[in-house]
Amino acid sequence: MRGQWGLITGIIVALLISVFAVINVEPVEVNYLVGQAEWPLVLVIIGSVLMGGLIVGGVGIYKIYSLQKRIRKLEQENAKLEPDPAKRSRVKERSGHTGSEEAEKKEITNHKQ
Repeated sequence: MRGQWGLITGIIVALLISVFAVINVEPVEVNYLVGQAEWPLVLVIIGSVLMGGLIVGGVGIYKIYSLQKRIRKLEQENAKLEPDPAKRSRVKERSGHTGSEEAEKKEITNHKQ
């Protein structure tokens, strides 16, 4: 549902920008660092919107990529810290100890110290 509202909002904004751009068709002077040129205002407006969209999209893609990389790194660290639950249960079966017995042993050793 969130994606649908984002799409609808994007379409409405694009229509408003298009109407605004089409109304302003007079030529304007655009100054560059190395010169100047005369362009229709509609192209300047649409070009500016496209450049802004590309910049925001690029920053968003970079942010998503870096967050995914961080998630993968944290998942690997988490996997190293948590032993496999199947291995833990097999170790308990072999030793014949239950979790409550292990907790009691830890408590006794803590009291001795």
